[in-house]
Amino acid sequence: MNLKRSVEKNLKKWYEGKHRKPLVIRGARQVGKSTLVRDFAKAHNLVLYEVNFERFPGFGEVFKKPDIAGILREIEYLCGKGKVNPQNSIIFLDEIQAAPLAVKALRYFYEDFPGLAVIAAGSLLEFTLADFSYSMPVGRIEYLFLGPMTFEEFLQAKGEKRLLDLIREYDFSYNFPVSAHNNLLQLQREYLLVGGMPEAVQRYVETGDINEVIDVHSSIIETYRDDFAKYAKGAALLRLQKVFDYVPAAAGEKIKYRNIDENSQARDLREAVEMLVKAAVITCVYHSKSSGIPLRVGKNDKIFKLYFLDIGLMNRVCGIQNIPLQKLESREFVNQGKMAEQFVGQHLLYSGRRNETPRLFYWLREGRSTNAEVDFVIQVDSEIVPVEIKAGKSGSLKSLHRFIFEKKSGRAVRFDLNPPSVMRVSHKIGSGGKVHEIGFSLLSLPIYMVEQLPRIFRFF
Repeated sequence: MNLKRSVEKNLKKWYEGKHRKPLVIRGARQVGKSTLVRDFAKAHNLVLYEVNFERFPGFGEVFKKPDIAGILREIEYLCGKGKVNPQNSIIFLDEIQAAPLAVKALRYFYEDFPGLAVIAAGSLLEFTLADFSYSMPVGRIEYLFLGPMTFEEFLQAKGEKRLLDLIREYDFSYNFPVSAHNNLLQLQREYLLVGGMPEAVQRYVETGDINEVIDVHSSIIETYRDDFAKYAKGAALLRLQKVFDYVPAAAGEKIKYRNIDENSQARDLREAVEMLVKAAVITCVYHSKSSGIPLRVGKNDKIFKLYFLDIGLMNRVCGIQNIPLQKLESREFVNQGKMAEQFVGQHLLYSGRRNETPRLFYWLREGRSTNAEVDFVIQVDSEIVPVEIKAGKSGSLKSLHRFIFEKKSGRAVRFDLNPPSVMRVSHKIGSGGKVHEIGFSLLSLPIYMVEQLPRIFRFF
């Protein structure tokens, strides 16, 4: 079964580019980096010369000397596919973090064989490079960041073409069909348990059995835990495990190190957080003042919240088993709000340019009498947009009102479980002993339409 990924268009653009450089695909383990390259080569009738450095650990020694012609001969004989033809071949260096010498050699591929398509993929590059005295060959490579499969990719894998076309084309020129909305909510609930790890999606599409998915999740989680032991020992390893177990249950909460482990120093826990961020297993979403663009200029490194790589894995780490899907929207299910934030967050994270490190921000105002927090703040073109997440069909917008007042915003976004709508909101808000009236346009979208936010926002 071939799981289509939207990022294939980025790969095609890179391959057809006139100034193509070696491409490094980055992302957490098992998000589908290797499969993406293999499927691309097959779809475009390209000869794939694949070298997996974990499978052939001694092969990294071939890269000791910057003799690219000699390296290519070694690759040709290892793969047994004859002489490399730059016109129809791809050199794929997989798990390149296991061969730091090969990382260094990427610049020489670019300089000596600029017409040759070279792709490298690695899950833990930052860990490897930290142990060596050199960095990535700046200016000689390109990046492509890959995350879990999205909800729309999940729909495509399930063959839900009509529903997929509907959300990709909807433009408010007609009422969103209620039956389609209900079907999409049901499919979204499935995604909350399955998540976007390709193996989990494939197993669910093939079997329809969530227990099969749970087995996949458990295997992936244990693989991650095994990785920790490669890069930390003793107390440092225990802190990694504590952070790994803490984040899924506390997704979207402002980080307080004592809540992770009251017996560890904050600096040690911060180091554990940074290591898992480097491995792309968790994501830091930082507070931004949101007073101007780019948002990261107003970032506060000390105020942030954490999200997990994937909502399916998040729920598995939390201990969620094969619960009935209808329970996911009942009051008995205490994790509703965190799941809604995780779902939206992991989609927004990869909604920007795929050749830049994914970043996401939020807004927090902590005062003596009033606190306010907007779940996410994004940039659409030159506009800063506050985004609120509601796990149900209703909920207060007090924090959003405060943001609108303080930042003088004219438009905002809310995700909830209602069909899409646009409304004009007027509200009175107190500040400095006075009452002020604010007005703004609110774009309200069902959570499952998060990937369509940039498109829809531009014409609402």
